[in-house]
Amino acid sequence: MKRILLPLVLIISLIACNQKPEGYVINGTLRGEVSDSTQVILKKIGENNKPVSVDTVLTSNGTYTFTGKPTTPELHYIFIDNLPGYTVVVLEDGEIEISAQKDSLNFAKIKGTVQNDIFSDYMEKSIAMSNRAKSIQKDLQKANVEKNDAVISALSDEMKELQEEHKSFELDYIKANPNGLISALLIDKAIASRVVPTEEIKALYEGLSPEIKANKVAKSVLEKITALEEKASREENTTIGKKAPDFSAKNPEGKEVSLNNVLGKITLIDFWAAWCKPCRAENPNVLAVYKKYHDKGLNIIGVSLDKDGEQWKKAILDDKLEWDQVSNLAYFNDEIAKLYNVDAIPAAFLLDENGVIIAKNLRGDALEQKVSELLN
Repeated sequence: MKRILLPLVLIISLIACNQKPEGYVINGTLRGEVSDSTQVILKKIGENNKPVSVDTVLTSNGTYTFTGKPTTPELHYIFIDNLPGYTVVVLEDGEIEISAQKDSLNFAKIKGTVQNDIFSDYMEKSIAMSNRAKSIQKDLQKANVEKNDAVISALSDEMKELQEEHKSFELDYIKANPNGLISALLIDKAIASRVVPTEEIKALYEGLSPEIKANKVAKSVLEKITALEEKASREENTTIGKKAPDFSAKNPEGKEVSLNNVLGKITLIDFWAAWCKPCRAENPNVLAVYKKYHDKGLNIIGVSLDKDGEQWKKAILDDKLEWDQVSNLAYFNDEIAKLYNVDAIPAAFLLDENGVIIAKNLRGDALEQKVSELLN
């Protein structure tokens, strides 16, 4: 019986060791005097980018523990009552060990799970580069006070090199860690910075592991990449020399008006809104150009990005806008604005008699000069 029992015990033990942990356990240790029963709050970013509490526990002898059900890897934040800062942790299945000085929660040591090991490695290297930048900045301030131009020049060059090094470091880190949540977060950061070409961002995303691509951060990244590609396509369709895409929408009287039906020898598509102060300030200039050149062939169609129909109609009357006006009353979600890749107003497109874009965003004297050149 003993000969049979021992192998069974070993088998059961091996199975238990190889099973994936069900849920997470966070074991936190605080160095320094922390009163027992101090609240420790686990938070995450919820809807509208606002932090929401996930769990609250109390300290005991400088330690605390969170436990929870299985979860996909996601950034969470640990706050401790009456202590400055917070600790960033990747919440995922497994046992996570956190060790921190009570006055330096931001610099906690975290280990125990794959994502936290990758995240901690990234943070350690990133903080080292940040400390180098602070040191250079400190030396720069001293050199400026001493007016030492040679040192200022050398340190400025060193700072530029460090900035490039940091950019390369993050991109290389993504490539080296396709199974890291931090990689998806860094791609998201690269999208926001607008300094990495869309093609390169897409390649970085494609290099992520299937597990990370299934994470909501990576799914959001993919949505942003798709939006960037669509924007690039729209930009291509509205460059100078391209035929302006036709559109139609209702005017203040509810009648459908299309671009193709209002084309003149020269046509101005004017994106504006009643709430847009720069647009309202520009309206008198547009009106003056229209009065001067309408009889010679200038037509205008205003596309309002208003949401309130009454305010839109009132602004048309107040500013004495005499040309065709249309609006979907959809703010920047307006399909015409999307078609023309307009994400800021005022914006304008000047077309020739065939509806081909010949100039963009001309205002004031520049608009009149171009119209005069074309019609006189």
